[in-house]
Amino acid sequence: MVASSAAGRTLLLKVPPAVGSDTTMRYEFRVTGDVSRLLSEAFPELETEPVSRQTLFFGTITDEAHLYGLLARFQDLGLRVEEMRRLPE
Repeated sequence: MVASSAAGRTLLLKVPPAVGSDTTMRYEFRVTGDVSRLLSEAFPELETEPVSRQTLFFGTITDEAHLYGLLARFQDLGLRVEEMRRLPE
């Protein structure tokens, strides 16, 4: 689980027991707002696509540490992840 604080509330995000060391999976992250090109470059391993009032980040996640690292990077840059989902293979 990942804890995040927003407006004085603590939100818990349950991350699926997804990624094993020998398996990679594709994930999509929906981020609030139009993310600038400069901020997008902080995620070189992910592709981006702007959609209505959101930006999609998607790509291959190598393991659980990589997934948690991405979530921390989004948070550190002040980006709000509205939704995260594993994409079908």
